[in-house]
Amino acid sequence: MIDVATLVNSGAEYKDYPKGAMVFEALTYPQFYYQIASGQVKMNNYSESGKEFIQNIFSEGQSFGEPPLFIDEPYPANAVALTATTLLQISKEQFFVMLYQHPEVSIAVNRSLARRLFFKAIMAPEISSKEPEKKLLALLDYIKNHSDRPRDSEPVLIPMTRQQLGDLTGLRVETVIRTVKQLEREGKLQIINRKIYR
Repeated sequence: MIDVATLVNSGAEYKDYPKGAMVFEALTYPQFYYQIASGQVKMNNYSESGKEFIQNIFSEGQSFGEPPLFIDEPYPANAVALTATTLLQISKEQFFVMLYQHPEVSIAVNRSLARRLFFKAIMAPEISSKEPEKKLLALLDYIKNHSDRPRDSEPVLIPMTRQQLGDLTGLRVETVIRTVKQLEREGKLQIINRKIYR
């Protein structure tokens, strides 16, 4: 999202996290801006019964955890490395200096935050739906429409496991598996080598 050279020249450093490592915990205060150089990070929290709910999954080139940086509030969720991950991280103080010195970076950050708000707005009515098909199709369409592939090209790979789709929609993995098979029968998605395409 932010040009790597701009980040490094502003004081960002690379840091490696093994799979499963906690980048930050919910209710702690932000100290850094994070951008993924390689790997994947999930933001999650847990219900009182211990069920995991994934807020979002972020991949190479994406940033995560910015909103609390701007409002001096603690993180509402954890950030955990889904794979071995390398992050570019810059201190909060250096991050704000960079924003003032590079207005184009500030616009890019605003665009990223707006996209996430848009995602939440798209998903909110579907998450409250009792129909798993609607929940899954809303998520799959969002992923497809925000991939690097043109919308009218061949089907787009959905780079998530059934468990991750369930965690993002609040569905049990068994429900996701059953619903995906049903949607395939209806011609609304394809399964190729066990991978979902929409």
